[in-house]
Amino acid sequence: MNRLLPGLSRRNLGRELLAGVTLIAISIPINIGYAQIAGLPPVAGLYALVLPTIVWAIVTSSRQLVASPDASAAALVASSIGGLAAAGSQGYATMALAQAIICGVLFLAMSAFKLGFLANFLSTPILVGFIAGLALDVLVSQVAKMLGIHIDSGAEFAEKCGALVTGLLGANVWSILISATAVVVLLLGRKTLPIVPWALVVLVVATAVVALTHAGDAGVAVLGAVPSGPPVITWPVLDWHQWIALVPSALALTAVATTEGLLVSRSYGERHRYPTRPNRDLLAFGVANIAAGASGSFSVGASTSRTAAMDQAGSRTQLPSLVLAAGTVLLLLFGTALLAEIPSPAIGAIVGVAVVPLLGVSEFRGLWRLSRFEFWIAAVCLLVTVLVGAIAGIVVAFVLALVNLVRRAANPAIDVLAENDDPGASLLDEAPTGVLTADGVIVVRMSAPLFFANGTVFAQAVERAVEAAGSEQVHSLVVDMEGITDVDVTAAHAFDGLRTWLRDREIVLAFSRTRVGARPRLSRFGIIGDDDPVYSTNRAAVSALTGVDHGPTTTERS
Repeated sequence: MNRLLPGLSRRNLGRELLAGVTLIAISIPINIGYAQIAGLPPVAGLYALVLPTIVWAIVTSSRQLVASPDASAAALVASSIGGLAAAGSQGYATMALAQAIICGVLFLAMSAFKLGFLANFLSTPILVGFIAGLALDVLVSQVAKMLGIHIDSGAEFAEKCGALVTGLLGANVWSILISATAVVVLLLGRKTLPIVPWALVVLVVATAVVALTHAGDAGVAVLGAVPSGPPVITWPVLDWHQWIALVPSALALTAVATTEGLLVSRSYGERHRYPTRPNRDLLAFGVANIAAGASGSFSVGASTSRTAAMDQAGSRTQLPSLVLAAGTVLLLLFGTALLAEIPSPAIGAIVGVAVVPLLGVSEFRGLWRLSRFEFWIAAVCLLVTVLVGAIAGIVVAFVLALVNLVRRAANPAIDVLAENDDPGASLLDEAPTGVLTADGVIVVRMSAPLFFANGTVFAQAVERAVEAAGSEQVHSLVVDMEGITDVDVTAAHAFDGLRTWLRDREIVLAFSRTRVGARPRLSRFGIIGDDDPVYSTNRAAVSALTGVDHGPTTTERS
């Protein structure tokens, strides 16, 4: 049992089963709403809780992460496929299945090539902005549903907002009452008795009220008939150009699920001290998405909110996911008739309340306080995602991630090091600008690899340090190589220019603290020449170049 579900024992079996019941209560109404956001029939959301959930629970290395469609994925499905087919059509549903399968193949490829580290390339500001943009788009649709206003879920954000505003005069009073009551119950219930599955309570009570009062006749939209029976294994049949058209959106879905999923998985693993394996989790996402596409559902990612709920319920295994799958199968076999009278305003309220935290208001506030630059990165991602589209949003997110990375790498810490009287010290303290490390010697340290973005920056910093100290006063320059672990061609050219500049001023170039693993590459690129002196420590370099004993001296030649 432990081999299949790590962490499960007789002592926690009851708690895990109870957590599974809670997960059923949370997931069924939420997934019905997410399917509607995606422009798919409600049963597509339920199918995601069966086969994809089972294979995820068995394959993943995470003991707690819940895999399921979420609001951002649903919005991305709607915005990407909405331009290719009419929402609600058979072609639209087929494309959603194909999109999930492409996502699965991408996940499998990432796992095979061990690309789990790529999750680190989407920083927090980028994720905050991108997910907030998707959440804002979702929220507009849910507000319309709560007011009883019909808008096109596949329309652009501005069109949705326009349709919402113009439809206010035609809002349905009964829909407003249902949704307002639902929101109050959800918010107050969460504060007073968080252990109660209030989403299920709202759904059951609202459905009963609508059925007893025949509110559907007064204009309240209801879910309608839901097909009974378990999911059937199928395969989407599309032309090759339609498959290709789905690749960009599948890449975006994969990127978001990878980043959010691996970060959440690692976070809970570290918190509860059990190992997680990123590439194993990518494999699990891959088979779960292929299972989703082959069983009538849509793209599956990480559900942060449901994972947090399971953690609060004391769950430390994947047993609740298996309980969820079993409960959903029972509902599909025997209880779909109960779903027909579920009022859409109640679903809108449940999804809307769940989506609001994804707007990231507190995160934006924190970014504004800590880093204005990163705040504007998040804001740009939000605006592009909302105004241009989710695909453009994820492209801009990656571009901004690279820009932010290069911006930081292009401005590394470059210090002139100070000498002291302690023979045991290693000359690592920063010296004031314009001074020598020792008589006629400057020791410079850069704490970053040497590459195209900072090669010229480093050369110019060295030249400024020499000129500030007086080039006629300097006869030797030592480069502390401890932080320079790599080099590329562009940086090598910049360094060659620095070498010429030093030679013209008759300044000897020397090196210290070179890493053994980096030495061959540095020599091959000409950073360290055959005749350049290389010292084991900065103090050894200063001793040799000044002729004054500063402690043990070790010199090596290339």
